[in-house]
Amino acid sequence: MLHPRDFERSVGFYRDVLGLHPMREFGRGESRGVVFFLGGGYLELTDHQVEPPASSTELWLQVRDVRQAERELRAAGVPIIESAVEKPWGLVELRVSDPDGLVLILVEVPPEHPLRRDHRSI
Repeated sequence: MLHPRDFERSVGFYRDVLGLHPMREFGRGESRGVVFFLGGGYLELTDHQVEPPASSTELWLQVRDVRQAERELRAAGVPIIESAVEKPWGLVELRVSDPDGLVLILVEVPPEHPLRRDHRSI
Protein backbone atom coordinates (compact mmCIF):
# COMPACT_ATOMS: atom_id res chain seq x y z
CA MET A 1 0.00 0.00 0.00
CA LEU A 2 1.33 3.41 -0.96
CA HIS A 3 0.27 6.73 0.54
CA PRO A 4 1.36 9.26 -2.11
CA ARG A 5 1.80 12.96 -1.40
CA ASP A 6 -0.26 13.88 -4.48
CA PHE A 7 -2.89 11.18 -4.95
CA GLU A 8 -4.10 12.24 -8.43
CA ARG A 9 -0.55 12.63 -9.76
CA SER A 10 0.41 9.17 -8.49
CA VAL A 11 -2.75 7.49 -9.78
CA GLY A 12 -2.04 9.04 -13.19
CA PHE A 13 1.56 7.80 -13.08
CA TYR A 14 0.72 4.21 -12.19
CA ARG A 15 -2.32 4.06 -14.52
CA ASP A 16 -1.24 6.13 -17.53
CA VAL A 17 2.57 5.97 -17.51
CA LEU A 18 3.17 2.45 -16.14
CA GLY A 19 -0.05 1.13 -17.68
CA LEU A 20 -1.32 -0.67 -14.57
CA HIS A 21 -4.97 -1.70 -14.62
CA PRO A 22 -7.20 -0.17 -11.90
CA MET A 23 -9.08 -3.13 -10.45
CA ARG A 24 -11.13 -1.21 -7.89
CA GLU A 25 -11.73 2.35 -6.75
CA PHE A 26 -13.30 3.34 -3.44
CA GLY A 27 -14.06 6.27 -1.18
CA ARG A 28 -14.15 10.03 -1.75
CA GLY A 29 -11.94 13.00 -1.06
CA GLU A 30 -9.19 12.26 1.46
CA SER A 31 -10.48 8.69 1.83
CA ARG A 32 -10.26 7.80 -1.85
CA GLY A 33 -8.27 4.79 -2.99
CA VAL A 34 -7.40 2.90 -6.13
CA VAL A 35 -6.26 -0.73 -6.26
CA PHE A 36 -4.18 -1.76 -9.26
CA PHE A 37 -3.94 -5.36 -10.45
CA LEU A 38 -0.32 -6.56 -10.66
CA GLY A 39 -0.85 -10.11 -11.92
CA GLY A 40 0.09 -12.05 -8.79
CA GLY A 41 -0.75 -9.23 -6.41
CA TYR A 42 -2.18 -5.77 -5.95
CA LEU A 43 -0.92 -2.24 -5.41
CA GLU A 44 -3.20 0.07 -3.46
CA LEU A 45 -2.83 3.86 -3.45
CA THR A 46 -4.82 5.54 -0.73
CA ASP A 47 -5.04 8.70 1.36
CA HIS A 48 -2.07 11.02 1.19
CA GLN A 49 1.31 11.24 2.82
CA VAL A 50 3.36 14.26 3.83
CA GLU A 51 6.70 12.47 4.15
CA PRO A 52 8.61 11.05 1.18
CA PRO A 53 8.90 7.25 0.98
CA ALA A 54 11.66 5.60 3.00
CA SER A 55 14.85 5.15 0.99
CA SER A 56 14.94 1.55 2.20
CA THR A 57 11.69 0.76 0.34
CA GLU A 58 11.64 -0.26 -3.32
CA LEU A 59 8.87 -1.76 -5.43
CA TRP A 60 9.78 -4.72 -7.71
CA LEU A 61 7.65 -5.09 -10.85
CA GLN A 62 8.17 -7.77 -13.48
CA VAL A 63 7.74 -6.69 -17.12
CA ARG A 64 7.99 -8.61 -20.40
CA ASP A 65 10.53 -6.30 -22.08
CA VAL A 66 12.47 -4.03 -19.75
CA ARG A 67 14.34 -2.22 -22.53
CA GLN A 68 11.05 -1.33 -24.24
CA ALA A 69 9.73 -0.17 -20.87
CA GLU A 70 12.80 2.05 -20.49
CA ARG A 71 12.24 3.66 -23.91
CA GLU A 72 8.59 4.36 -23.06
CA LEU A 73 9.37 5.71 -19.59
CA ARG A 74 12.16 7.97 -20.91
CA ALA A 75 9.74 9.34 -23.52
CA ALA A 76 7.21 10.01 -20.74
CA GLY A 77 9.83 11.93 -18.74
CA VAL A 78 10.10 9.42 -15.90
CA PRO A 79 13.36 9.85 -13.94
CA ILE A 80 15.72 6.95 -14.75
CA ILE A 81 17.94 6.03 -11.80
CA GLU A 82 19.74 3.18 -13.55
CA SER A 83 19.33 2.09 -17.17
CA ALA A 84 18.34 -1.49 -17.98
CA VAL A 85 21.26 -3.80 -17.37
CA GLU A 86 21.70 -7.53 -16.85
CA LYS A 87 22.67 -8.09 -13.23
CA PRO A 88 25.12 -10.78 -12.03
CA TRP A 89 22.12 -12.84 -10.85
CA GLY A 90 20.81 -13.01 -14.45
CA LEU A 91 17.83 -10.62 -14.28
CA VAL A 92 17.61 -7.53 -16.47
CA GLU A 93 16.74 -4.62 -14.18
CA LEU A 94 15.81 -0.98 -14.67
CA ARG A 95 15.50 1.46 -11.78
CA VAL A 96 13.16 4.44 -12.07
CA SER A 97 11.45 6.80 -9.66
CA ASP A 98 7.74 7.36 -9.10
CA PRO A 99 6.40 10.92 -8.54
CA ASP A 100 7.17 10.74 -4.80
CA GLY A 101 10.69 9.39 -5.28
CA LEU A 102 9.89 5.74 -4.55
CA VAL A 103 12.35 3.52 -6.41
CA LEU A 104 10.68 1.11 -8.81
CA ILE A 105 12.72 -1.82 -10.05
CA LEU A 106 11.35 -3.06 -13.36
CA VAL A 107 12.63 -6.57 -13.97
CA GLU A 108 12.71 -8.83 -17.01
CA VAL A 109 13.23 -12.53 -16.31
CA PRO A 110 15.07 -14.03 -19.32
CA PRO A 111 13.66 -17.34 -20.65
CA GLU A 112 16.70 -19.33 -19.45
CA HIS A 113 16.65 -17.88 -15.90
CA PRO A 114 15.90 -20.31 -13.02
CA LEU A 115 12.89 -18.20 -11.97
CA ARG A 116 11.19 -19.39 -15.16
CA ARG A 117 11.96 -23.06 -14.56
CA ASP A 118 9.62 -25.56 -12.94
CA HIS A 119 11.40 -26.13 -9.61
CA ARG A 120 9.57 -29.42 -9.05
CA SER A 121 11.82 -31.04 -11.65
CA ILE A 122 15.05 -29.94 -9.94
